[in-house]
Amino acid sequence: MFETLTKGFRAAKNRLAGVAELSEENIDQALRDVRLSLLEADVEFGVVKRFLATVKEKALGEVVQTRVKAGGKKLKVGPAEHFIRICQDELTEMMKAEGDPLAFNNKPQITGIMMVGLQGSGKTTTSAKLARYLTKQDRKVLLVAADVQRPGAIEQLQTLGKQIDVPVFAIPGGIPVEICAKAMGEARKLKCDTIIYDTAGRLAVDEPLMKELKEIKGRTKSTNIYLVVDAMIGQDAVKTAAAFNERLSLTGVVLTKLDGDARGGAALSVKQVTGAAVRFVGTGETVDRLEEFRPDGMASRILGMGDIVGLMKDFEDVVDEQKAEEDAKRMLQGRFTLHDFLEQIRTLQQMGPLQELFEKLPFFADSVPEGFNIDEGELKRAEAIVSSMTKSERRDPDLFKKQTSRIQRVAKGCGREPKDVVDLLNRFGFMKQMMGNIGQQAGMLSKMPGMKQAAMARQLNQMVRTGGMEQNPMMAGLADQLLEAAVAEGPGGGFAGRGAPSVGKRKAPSKAQKKDKRKKQKQARRKSRK
Repeated sequence: MFETLTKGFRAAKNRLAGVAELSEENIDQALRDVRLSLLEADVEFGVVKRFLATVKEKALGEVVQTRVKAGGKKLKVGPAEHFIRICQDELTEMMKAEGDPLAFNNKPQITGIMMVGLQGSGKTTTSAKLARYLTKQDRKVLLVAADVQRPGAIEQLQTLGKQIDVPVFAIPGGIPVEICAKAMGEARKLKCDTIIYDTAGRLAVDEPLMKELKEIKGRTKSTNIYLVVDAMIGQDAVKTAAAFNERLSLTGVVLTKLDGDARGGAALSVKQVTGAAVRFVGTGETVDRLEEFRPDGMASRILGMGDIVGLMKDFEDVVDEQKAEEDAKRMLQGRFTLHDFLEQIRTLQQMGPLQELFEKLPFFADSVPEGFNIDEGELKRAEAIVSSMTKSERRDPDLFKKQTSRIQRVAKGCGREPKDVVDLLNRFGFMKQMMGNIGQQAGMLSKMPGMKQAAMARQLNQMVRTGGMEQNPMMAGLADQLLEAAVAEGPGGGFAGRGAPSVGKRKAPSKAQKKDKRKKQKQARRKSRK
C-alpha cells in the first residue's frame, strides 16, 4: 500500500540528508521527487500544486532547530527531518475531517445510513462491514437490500447478514424507494436503532440513478450519505465523488480495495476536490476488514514511518488483554509451548495481511529493499506443521528428541519435508530460550515499580543488536522471533544429522567465530541502509 507515494518522499528525504540548511534550491530538488511521486500515484493535479506550494512556503520560512526536546531528552535533528515533519502536517491537513465519522439521531429516532456508489465498488460488502463495526459499538442494525438491479445482490447481503448476525430486510422484485420506506416499520418492529441502506449502482453516473437515490434520501431522511469508491480507479474515484456530492451532499466517503492499490492518490484527493472526507477504508475482503480512517496514521504510513497507533488498534481487536498478559509472563519465565506458538500465529493471521501489518511498524519502509514482499504463506506453513502435532508434542517438544520418528510423522501429516519440521522446532527452541533469558536477567531494576518490563525490553533490544540472534535487517527482529530465526548449527545447536536432536549444552563460540559474526552483522547493517 502507498509504495508509489512513499518512494517519492523517501527520495526527497535522502536528497536532503547531510545538507546544512533548507534553501530554495535544495527544497525545489526534494519537491521534484515528491511531485513525480504524487502525480504517478494519481493525485489530482490541482491538489499536487497546492500541496507543493504550501510545503515550500513553510519550509523556506522555517527556523531549523538542530536540537529538540522529546520525552525529557535532547535529540539532534536536521533539515531533512524538518522537511518531512512539514510534509506530514500538510498530508494530515489534506485528509483531515471534523467530528465523528457517523452522526447518530437521538433515540428513539432511528439513524439512517445510505450507501451509494457505482456498480462494482463494493457497496454490499461494505454495508455488511459497517454493520459489523456498529454492532461492536452496541448499535442494533438492520440491513436493507435496496439493490434490485444487480443479480444476486439481495442473496449476497443476506449471506453476509447471517455471518455477522444482523437481520436483512428485502422485498425481491420490489421498488427500491418503497423497500427503503417500508424498512422503517421493520426496524421499529425489531427494535433496531440504525438502518443501513444498500442501494443500487450503475456503470456510470446517470440521471435515473441520481433520481432514485434522491427519492430514497427524501423518504428515509437518512442522516449519513456515504459514497463507496474503489480506490484502484485513481482519478476516476475523485470525479465520481464530485458528481455524487453535487447531487446528494455526501457526509463521507469509504475507500475500498485500498490494500490492493500501491498508488493511493484517491485518499489524498477526495476531500480536497469534493469537501467530503474519507471516513472509512476497506483493506480486505472479509467482513472484519474495515477500519476508521485516521489521517495522521495514513500520513505517517505514506512517509514510511509506520502507524503504531493503528497497529495497536488491530492488536486490541483480536487479543484478550488479560490472556496476553498471562502469556507474556509465561514466555518470560521460559514456560512457552508450541500450543502457545500456534495461538500467536493465529492471532497474527487475524490482524490481517502480514505485509500490511509490517508496514505499520515504524520505519519499515526504510529498512526493506524496494519491491520487497513478505511471504504470506510462511505463517500458514508453520501453522500446518504445529497443527499436525499431538497435544503432548506441543506441550513438550523434547519428545522429538527422544523419538525422532515423530518428525517424519508430522512431516507426512502436513505435507512438508522433515527438514521443515526440524527448522521450525529449532526456531521455536531458540525463541523460547531467548525469552527465558530475558525474564531471568531483569536485574536489580525489577525491584522498582514498572522497571522490570523496561529492563526486559532493553535486554531484548540488546540481544538483537549485538547478535544474540541472527540479524535480519528487513524485519528488525520481530519476524526473526516468529519465523526467520536462523537454524542453530554445530554440536548441541538444535537438531542435527538426519533429523535426530542433539542434546547437551552449546559450546562457547571461538574468537574467530565471534569475529566472523561481527563482520556479517556489519554487512547486514550496511545492506539495510542502501
